[in-house]
Amino acid sequence: MAFIEHRTRRLHITTVTTHPTAQWAVQQARNIAADLGERGAVPRFLLRDRDSKYTDAFDAVLTAQDTEVLLSAPRAPR
Repeated sequence: MAFIEHRTRRLHITTVTTHPTAQWAVQQARNIAADLGERGAVPRFLLRDRDSKYTDAFDAVLTAQDTEVLLSAPRAPR
């Protein structure tokens, strides 16, 4: 999983797993929120796809820091 800061173009790469789960995705969201929070760089938006591993808990981690979660268009990029 990777997070890209649009303004600075910084790339944040999280840990890798061969079988990502919803719990793993939530933990990655917590990790990136903590890392960015320490720098005082709270993102305004997060654009994500509609994969089932991104649950309400994943979104809640980010919205707790006032980050608006935006979903990509259905069946994108087709």
